[in-house]
Amino acid sequence: MKPAKVLLSILCLATVGCKRAPEPGRGEAPPAVTSAVAGLCNAGGGKVSDAIAAKLLPTVVAGYCIDPNNEVRTYGKEGKGTIEQVCTELFDGECEVYRAFGLERVASARYADGSGTPGTVTVNLSRFETGPNAFGFFTKRVVGDTDPATLTAELFEAGTLGTLGSGVAYVWRGVHVVELSYANDNEAPDALKASSKRILPLIGRAIGDLLPGERELPAAARLLPVEGRIKLGVVFEPRDVLGITGAGPGAFGFYRDGEKRYRVMTLERANEQAAQDVIKTFRRIDGAAEQKGPPATVAFGQHLAGDGSKVEWVLGRAGRAVVAVGDDEHSAEGPTKRAERLSGPEKSSKLTSLLAAIGKNLPAIHSP
Repeated sequence: MKPAKVLLSILCLATVGCKRAPEPGRGEAPPAVTSAVAGLCNAGGGKVSDAIAAKLLPTVVAGYCIDPNNEVRTYGKEGKGTIEQVCTELFDGECEVYRAFGLERVASARYADGSGTPGTVTVNLSRFETGPNAFGFFTKRVVGDTDPATLTAELFEAGTLGTLGSGVAYVWRGVHVVELSYANDNEAPDALKASSKRILPLIGRAIGDLLPGERELPAAARLLPVEGRIKLGVVFEPRDVLGITGAGPGAFGFYRDGEKRYRVMTLERANEQAAQDVIKTFRRIDGAAEQKGPPATVAFGQHLAGDGSKVEWVLGRAGRAVVAVGDDEHSAEGPTKRAERLSGPEKSSKLTSLLAAIGKNLPAIHSP
Protein backbone atom coordinates (compact mmCIF):
# COMPACT_ATOMS: atom_id res chain seq x y z
CA MET A 1 0.00 0.00 0.00
CA LYS A 2 1.36 3.45 -0.92
CA PRO A 3 2.23 5.81 1.98
CA ALA A 4 -0.50 8.28 0.99
CA LYS A 5 -3.10 5.54 1.07
CA VAL A 6 -1.79 4.28 4.39
CA LEU A 7 -2.09 7.76 5.88
CA LEU A 8 -5.56 8.15 4.43
CA SER A 9 -6.55 4.81 5.92
CA ILE A 10 -5.27 5.88 9.31
CA LEU A 11 -6.90 9.29 9.21
CA CYS A 12 -10.20 7.87 7.99
CA LEU A 13 -10.16 5.63 11.05
CA ALA A 14 -10.50 8.80 13.14
CA THR A 15 -11.26 5.81 14.53
CA VAL A 16 -10.74 4.98 17.90
CA GLY A 17 -10.27 7.34 20.70
CA CYS A 18 -12.31 8.59 23.56
CA LYS A 19 -12.42 8.61 27.28
CA ARG A 20 -15.05 6.64 29.02
CA ALA A 21 -15.76 6.41 32.69
CA PRO A 22 -13.12 4.27 34.41
CA GLU A 23 -14.07 0.61 34.44
CA PRO A 24 -14.80 -0.87 37.87
CA GLY A 25 -11.73 -2.10 39.69
CA ARG A 26 -9.18 -0.48 37.46
CA GLY A 27 -5.93 0.12 39.29
CA GLU A 28 -4.52 3.62 39.58
CA ALA A 29 -0.92 4.77 39.37
CA PRO A 30 0.75 5.46 42.73
CA PRO A 31 0.13 8.99 44.12
CA ALA A 32 2.24 11.67 42.52
CA VAL A 33 5.29 12.91 44.36
CA THR A 34 5.16 16.70 44.38
CA SER A 35 7.96 18.12 42.26
CA ALA A 36 6.58 21.63 41.66
CA VAL A 37 9.87 23.44 41.42
CA ALA A 38 10.66 26.05 38.76
CA GLY A 39 13.68 25.06 36.74
CA LEU A 40 13.20 21.35 37.45
CA CYS A 41 13.97 20.52 33.81
CA ASN A 42 16.96 22.84 33.39
CA ALA A 43 19.41 19.97 33.86
CA GLY A 44 17.62 17.84 31.26
CA GLY A 45 15.19 16.04 33.55
CA GLY A 46 15.47 12.66 35.18
CA LYS A 47 17.71 9.95 33.83
CA VAL A 48 16.24 6.72 32.45
CA SER A 49 18.45 3.86 33.61
CA ASP A 50 16.57 1.18 31.65
CA ALA A 51 18.23 0.89 28.23
CA ILE A 52 15.02 -0.05 26.38
CA ALA A 53 12.87 2.68 27.94
CA ALA A 54 15.62 5.27 27.38
CA LYS A 55 15.24 4.84 23.62
CA LEU A 56 11.46 5.29 23.71
CA LEU A 57 10.86 7.99 26.34
CA PRO A 58 12.15 11.50 25.54
CA THR A 59 13.55 13.18 28.65
CA VAL A 60 12.24 16.68 27.82
CA VAL A 61 9.13 17.62 25.82
CA ALA A 62 7.56 21.09 25.52
CA GLY A 63 8.72 22.26 28.95
CA TYR A 64 7.91 18.97 30.68
CA CYS A 65 10.59 16.47 31.64
CA ILE A 66 10.87 13.06 33.21
CA ASP A 67 10.58 13.84 36.90
CA PRO A 68 14.02 13.42 38.49
CA ASN A 69 12.27 12.65 41.80
CA ASN A 70 10.44 9.62 40.39
CA GLU A 71 12.10 6.49 39.07
CA VAL A 72 11.02 5.12 35.70
CA ARG A 73 9.69 1.69 36.63
CA THR A 74 9.81 -1.31 34.30
CA TYR A 75 8.05 -4.67 34.45
CA GLY A 76 8.01 -7.90 32.48
CA LYS A 77 10.59 -8.89 29.89
CA GLU A 78 13.95 -7.27 30.68
CA GLY A 79 12.33 -5.17 33.38
CA LYS A 80 13.12 -4.82 37.08
CA GLY A 81 9.69 -6.00 38.14
CA THR A 82 7.54 -8.93 37.04
CA ILE A 83 4.23 -8.87 35.20
CA GLU A 84 2.65 -9.99 38.47
CA GLN A 85 4.02 -6.85 40.12
CA VAL A 86 2.67 -4.58 37.42
CA CYS A 87 -0.72 -6.15 38.10
CA THR A 88 -0.66 -5.03 41.71
CA GLU A 89 1.19 -1.72 41.31
CA LEU A 90 -0.37 -0.29 38.14
CA PHE A 91 -3.20 -2.36 36.68
CA ASP A 92 -4.87 -3.87 39.74
CA GLY A 93 -8.33 -5.10 38.80
CA GLU A 94 -7.74 -4.79 35.07
CA CYS A 95 -4.51 -6.67 34.61
CA GLU A 96 -6.18 -9.70 33.06
CA VAL A 97 -7.39 -7.49 30.22
CA TYR A 98 -3.80 -6.53 29.43
CA ARG A 99 -2.60 -10.11 29.77
CA ALA A 100 -5.37 -11.40 27.52
CA PHE A 101 -3.88 -9.29 24.73
CA GLY A 102 -0.38 -10.66 25.30
CA LEU A 103 1.22 -8.02 27.53
CA GLU A 104 5.01 -8.50 27.58
CA ARG A 105 6.50 -5.42 29.16
CA VAL A 106 5.54 -2.09 30.77
CA ALA A 107 7.54 1.07 31.42
CA SER A 108 5.91 3.66 33.68
CA ALA A 109 7.19 7.24 33.88
CA ARG A 110 6.04 10.58 35.23
CA TYR A 111 6.69 13.89 33.48
CA ALA A 112 6.73 17.10 35.53
CA ASP A 113 6.20 20.71 34.48
CA GLY A 114 9.56 22.50 34.39
CA SER A 115 7.89 25.88 34.92
CA GLY A 116 7.06 24.97 38.51
CA THR A 117 3.34 24.17 38.38
CA PRO A 118 2.16 20.89 39.94
CA GLY A 119 1.15 19.61 36.50
CA THR A 120 2.23 16.01 35.83
CA VAL A 121 1.73 13.51 33.04
CA THR A 122 1.81 9.81 33.88
CA VAL A 123 2.87 7.60 30.98
CA ASN A 124 2.40 3.83 30.85
CA LEU A 125 4.13 2.36 27.81
CA SER A 126 2.97 -1.22 27.23
CA ARG A 127 4.52 -3.68 24.80
CA PHE A 128 2.52 -6.64 23.48
CA GLU A 129 3.48 -9.89 21.76
CA THR A 130 2.39 -8.74 18.29
CA GLY A 131 1.24 -5.62 16.48
CA PRO A 132 -2.32 -6.96 15.99
CA ASN A 133 -2.48 -7.71 19.73
CA ALA A 134 -1.42 -4.16 20.51
CA PHE A 135 -3.94 -2.67 18.08
CA GLY A 136 -6.64 -4.90 19.54
CA PHE A 137 -5.83 -3.64 23.03
CA PHE A 138 -5.86 -0.05 21.75
CA THR A 139 -9.39 -0.46 20.39
CA LYS A 140 -10.43 -2.25 23.57
CA ARG A 141 -9.16 0.63 25.66
CA VAL A 142 -10.75 3.45 23.72
CA VAL A 143 -13.92 1.81 22.37
CA GLY A 144 -14.41 -1.48 24.20
CA ASP A 145 -18.03 -2.58 24.45
CA THR A 146 -19.44 0.94 24.32
CA ASP A 147 -21.62 2.14 21.47
CA PRO A 148 -19.14 4.16 19.36
CA ALA A 149 -21.96 6.51 18.34
CA THR A 150 -21.99 7.84 21.91
CA LEU A 151 -18.25 8.49 22.14
CA THR A 152 -16.40 11.75 21.53
CA ALA A 153 -12.68 12.21 21.01
CA GLU A 154 -10.09 14.07 19.01
CA LEU A 155 -7.58 12.45 16.71
CA PHE A 156 -4.01 13.72 16.76
CA GLU A 157 -0.96 12.78 14.72
CA ALA A 158 1.36 10.72 16.90
CA GLY A 159 3.60 8.83 14.51
CA THR A 160 0.51 6.68 13.95
CA LEU A 161 -2.87 6.64 15.75
CA GLY A 162 -3.28 9.03 18.67
CA THR A 163 -6.55 9.90 20.41
CA LEU A 164 -7.32 12.54 23.02
CA GLY A 165 -10.06 12.50 25.63
CA SER A 166 -10.63 14.57 28.75
CA GLY A 167 -7.36 14.38 30.66
CA VAL A 168 -6.20 11.20 28.89
CA ALA A 169 -4.64 10.20 25.59
CA TYR A 170 -3.76 6.94 23.85
CA VAL A 171 -1.17 6.19 21.19
CA TRP A 172 -0.71 2.99 19.19
CA ARG A 173 2.19 1.99 16.98
CA GLY A 174 3.50 -1.48 16.17
CA VAL A 175 3.60 -3.62 19.31
CA HIS A 176 3.24 -0.65 21.70
CA VAL A 177 0.34 1.20 23.29
CA VAL A 178 0.94 4.40 25.26
CA GLU A 179 -1.53 5.57 27.90
CA LEU A 180 -1.09 9.14 29.11
CA SER A 181 -2.97 10.95 31.87
CA TYR A 182 -2.65 14.55 33.04
CA ALA A 183 -3.11 15.76 36.62
CA ASN A 184 -2.83 19.15 38.36
CA ASP A 185 -4.36 19.66 41.80
CA ASN A 186 -4.29 23.45 41.40
CA GLU A 187 -6.47 23.57 38.29
CA ALA A 188 -10.25 23.74 38.06
CA PRO A 189 -11.86 21.18 35.70
CA ASP A 190 -12.01 23.51 32.68
CA ALA A 191 -8.40 24.62 33.13
CA LEU A 192 -7.26 21.04 33.62
CA LYS A 193 -9.02 20.00 30.43
CA ALA A 194 -7.39 22.84 28.51
CA SER A 195 -3.93 22.02 29.87
CA SER A 196 -4.27 18.33 29.09
CA LYS A 197 -5.46 19.16 25.57
CA ARG A 198 -2.27 21.16 25.06
CA ILE A 199 0.38 18.92 26.62
CA LEU A 200 -0.83 15.34 26.09
CA PRO A 201 -0.65 15.39 22.28
CA LEU A 202 2.86 16.88 22.45
CA ILE A 203 4.19 14.14 24.72
CA GLY A 204 2.20 11.45 22.93
CA ARG A 205 3.55 12.56 19.56
CA ALA A 206 7.14 12.69 20.84
CA ILE A 207 6.87 9.12 22.14
CA GLY A 208 5.02 7.89 19.05
CA ASP A 209 7.77 9.17 16.80
CA LEU A 210 10.34 7.18 18.78
CA LEU A 211 8.42 3.92 18.81
CA PRO A 212 9.61 1.25 16.37
CA GLY A 213 7.38 -0.90 14.22
CA GLU A 214 4.58 -0.71 11.71
CA ARG A 215 2.41 2.33 11.24
CA GLU A 216 -0.15 0.46 9.11
CA LEU A 217 -3.25 -1.07 10.61
CA PRO A 218 -3.67 -4.84 10.49
CA ALA A 219 -4.82 -5.92 7.02
CA ALA A 220 -8.31 -6.89 8.18
CA ALA A 221 -8.87 -3.39 9.58
CA ARG A 222 -7.71 -1.84 6.31
CA LEU A 223 -10.37 -3.88 4.49
CA LEU A 224 -13.20 -2.17 6.37
CA PRO A 225 -15.08 0.27 4.15
CA VAL A 226 -14.98 3.93 5.14
CA GLU A 227 -18.34 5.02 3.74
CA GLY A 228 -21.06 5.07 6.37
CA ARG A 229 -18.75 4.16 9.23
CA ILE A 230 -19.41 5.80 12.57
CA LYS A 231 -16.54 8.06 13.58
CA LEU A 232 -15.11 5.90 16.36
CA GLY A 233 -16.42 2.65 15.01
CA VAL A 234 -13.53 0.22 14.67
CA VAL A 235 -12.68 -2.69 16.98
CA PHE A 236 -10.04 -5.35 16.31
CA GLU A 237 -10.11 -8.87 17.73
CA PRO A 238 -6.63 -10.45 17.50
CA ARG A 239 -7.82 -13.97 18.31
CA ASP A 240 -11.14 -15.62 17.45
CA VAL A 241 -13.84 -13.21 16.25
CA LEU A 242 -17.25 -13.52 17.87
CA GLY A 243 -15.71 -16.04 20.27
CA ILE A 244 -15.88 -18.76 17.61
CA THR A 245 -13.01 -21.21 18.02
CA GLY A 246 -10.95 -21.44 14.86
CA ALA A 247 -12.34 -18.25 13.29
CA GLY A 248 -9.11 -16.36 13.91
CA PRO A 249 -8.47 -12.60 14.07
CA GLY A 250 -10.59 -9.96 12.40
CA ALA A 251 -11.90 -6.40 12.48
CA PHE A 252 -15.35 -4.93 13.11
CA GLY A 253 -16.69 -1.67 11.74
CA PHE A 254 -19.84 0.04 13.00
CA TYR A 255 -22.04 1.67 10.36
CA ARG A 256 -25.13 3.80 9.90
CA ASP A 257 -27.39 3.83 6.86
CA GLY A 258 -30.06 6.46 7.47
CA GLU A 259 -31.89 5.34 10.61
CA LYS A 260 -30.48 1.83 10.40
CA ARG A 261 -27.39 0.49 12.14
CA TYR A 262 -25.23 -2.50 11.19
CA ARG A 263 -21.73 -3.95 11.48
CA VAL A 264 -19.20 -5.22 8.97
CA MET A 265 -16.71 -7.94 9.95
CA THR A 266 -13.57 -8.51 7.89
CA LEU A 267 -10.98 -11.28 8.13
CA GLU A 268 -7.88 -11.59 5.95
CA ARG A 269 -5.90 -14.78 5.52
CA ALA A 270 -2.66 -15.75 3.81
CA ASN A 271 -4.37 -17.44 0.86
CA GLU A 272 -7.74 -18.52 -0.51
CA GLN A 273 -7.56 -21.98 1.04
CA ALA A 274 -7.10 -20.51 4.50
CA ALA A 275 -10.04 -18.17 3.90
CA GLN A 276 -12.16 -21.14 2.75
CA ASP A 277 -11.28 -22.91 6.01
CA VAL A 278 -12.73 -19.92 7.88
CA ILE A 279 -15.96 -20.28 5.89
CA LYS A 280 -16.10 -23.96 6.90
CA THR A 281 -15.74 -22.94 10.55
CA PHE A 282 -18.80 -20.69 10.31
CA ARG A 283 -20.76 -23.38 8.48
CA ARG A 284 -20.46 -25.57 11.57
CA ILE A 285 -22.34 -23.08 13.76
CA ASP A 286 -25.67 -24.50 14.90
CA GLY A 287 -28.44 -23.24 12.65
CA ALA A 288 -26.09 -21.91 9.94
CA ALA A 289 -27.65 -21.95 6.48
CA GLU A 290 -25.83 -21.90 3.13
CA GLN A 291 -26.93 -20.02 0.03
CA LYS A 292 -25.35 -21.18 -3.24
CA GLY A 293 -25.33 -17.68 -4.72
CA PRO A 294 -23.62 -16.20 -6.53
CA PRO A 295 -22.02 -15.18 -4.34
CA ALA A 296 -22.09 -18.20 -2.03
CA THR A 297 -22.95 -17.08 1.51
CA VAL A 298 -23.49 -18.45 4.99
CA ALA A 299 -26.19 -17.02 7.27
CA PHE A 300 -25.98 -17.60 11.01
CA GLY A 301 -27.19 -16.10 14.26
CA GLN A 302 -25.85 -15.70 17.77
CA HIS A 303 -27.79 -15.23 20.96
CA LEU A 304 -27.15 -12.10 22.97
CA ALA A 305 -26.78 -12.24 26.73
CA GLY A 306 -29.70 -10.85 28.67
CA ASP A 307 -32.80 -10.64 26.54
CA GLY A 308 -31.91 -13.71 24.46
CA SER A 309 -32.39 -11.96 21.13
CA LYS A 310 -30.21 -12.90 18.17
CA VAL A 311 -27.62 -11.03 16.18
CA GLU A 312 -27.98 -12.21 12.59
CA TRP A 313 -25.05 -12.32 10.16
CA VAL A 314 -24.55 -13.15 6.49
CA LEU A 315 -21.01 -14.05 5.45
CA GLY A 316 -19.09 -14.65 2.22
CA ARG A 317 -15.61 -14.78 0.72
CA ALA A 318 -13.68 -12.72 -1.81
CA GLY A 319 -10.32 -14.35 -2.53
CA ARG A 320 -8.41 -14.56 0.74
CA ALA A 321 -10.80 -12.17 2.50
CA VAL A 322 -13.87 -13.21 4.50
CA VAL A 323 -16.54 -10.54 4.92
CA ALA A 324 -19.78 -10.48 6.91
CA VAL A 325 -22.62 -8.01 7.42
CA GLY A 326 -24.56 -8.27 10.65
CA ASP A 327 -26.68 -6.55 13.25
CA ASP A 328 -25.23 -3.98 15.61
CA GLU A 329 -26.33 -5.05 19.08
CA HIS A 330 -26.17 -1.42 20.19
CA SER A 331 -29.05 -0.61 17.87
CA ALA A 332 -31.43 -2.33 20.27
CA GLU A 333 -30.39 -0.60 23.48
CA GLY A 334 -29.28 2.63 25.11
CA PRO A 335 -29.46 6.04 23.42
CA THR A 336 -29.60 4.44 19.97
CA LYS A 337 -32.51 2.13 20.77
CA ARG A 338 -34.61 3.76 18.04
CA ALA A 339 -32.14 2.69 15.36
CA GLU A 340 -33.45 -0.03 13.11
CA ARG A 341 -31.66 -3.14 11.91
CA LEU A 342 -31.15 -4.16 8.33
CA SER A 343 -33.47 -6.79 6.93
CA GLY A 344 -32.07 -10.08 5.68
CA PRO A 345 -32.25 -9.02 2.01
CA GLU A 346 -30.58 -5.69 2.87
CA LYS A 347 -27.69 -7.48 4.57
CA SER A 348 -27.27 -9.77 1.56
CA SER A 349 -27.30 -6.82 -0.82
CA LYS A 350 -24.64 -4.95 1.15
CA LEU A 351 -22.53 -8.08 1.43
CA THR A 352 -22.65 -8.68 -2.33
CA SER A 353 -21.47 -5.12 -2.97
CA LEU A 354 -18.71 -5.37 -0.38
CA LEU A 355 -17.41 -8.68 -1.71
CA ALA A 356 -17.17 -7.20 -5.19
CA ALA A 357 -15.36 -4.06 -3.98
CA ILE A 358 -13.00 -5.87 -1.63
CA GLY A 359 -12.21 -8.55 -4.19
CA LYS A 360 -11.23 -5.81 -6.63
CA ASN A 361 -9.00 -3.97 -4.14
CA LEU A 362 -7.58 -6.98 -2.29
CA PRO A 363 -4.27 -7.07 -4.19
CA ALA A 364 -3.36 -3.74 -2.54
CA ILE A 365 -3.91 -5.20 0.94
CA HIS A 366 -0.88 -7.06 2.28
CA SER A 367 -0.86 -9.50 5.16
CA PRO A 368 0.66 -8.07 8.37
